[in-house]
Amino acid sequence: MAGFAPPPILVQANFAEIEGLARRAGFGEVDGVLFDLGLSSYQLDEPERGFSFRAEAPLDMRMDPGQPVSAAELVNRMDQGDLARVIADFGEERWAKRIAEFIVRRRPLVTTSDLARAVEAAIPRGAWPKDIHPATRTFQAIRMEVNDELGSLEQGLKGAIQILKPGGRMAAISFHSLEDRLVKATIAAESKDCTCPPQQPVCTCAHRALLRAVTRKPVRPAAEEVAANPRSRSARLRVAERI
Repeated sequence: MAGFAPPPILVQANFAEIEGLARRAGFGEVDGVLFDLGLSSYQLDEPERGFSFRAEAPLDMRMDPGQPVSAAELVNRMDQGDLARVIADFGEERWAKRIAEFIVRRRPLVTTSDLARAVEAAIPRGAWPKDIHPATRTFQAIRMEVNDELGSLEQGLKGAIQILKPGGRMAAISFHSLEDRLVKATIAAESKDCTCPPQQPVCTCAHRALLRAVTRKPVRPAAEEVAANPRSRSARLRVAERI
């Protein structure tokens, strides 16, 4: 790429692999790591990727098409109770149990429209949210489960801390509460010398603080940025520095 010396090294991989990738690329300790946790607009806007309920498409949702399990396989094979748990935990959806029941009842689901219609039928019309499509939270939950997004982020944050040099900074831009919660919890845990339960009289964990929180509260986009880029409205930035 023009303007960079030495040129950047581009790698298609998972956040969870960041430490190994950095080591193999010859990086010892780095000055900074930035996690942009937003779903690519290009992926959202390509109907054939199956991320959106706005167009009829195969029910896929894999960020890496080489991953073994698609959204269709997940919703058609998963136990109803587990499906409800995924929708409740990752979608924070109050109608999760009923949605899981309707999904199971309508199997097999093949397209994004099949899943969207199942959700629409499960939620009473009077309870539909006014600001988003009723299937939004369910699609988010299924996508997160298919791609193990929180598990990958957790491993990625741990790996980033390991490759940061003292004074180096880790920044994470999250776009929903579950991601932001995980980033916040990781920074909080790694900013303490002891992680033992408060009631334990003597420390046995031998943990030592690795980070210092730079942002006590998440940085939010300004109104001007949201006006220019509406998809930035839910962004939250947190930063921590390696001790």
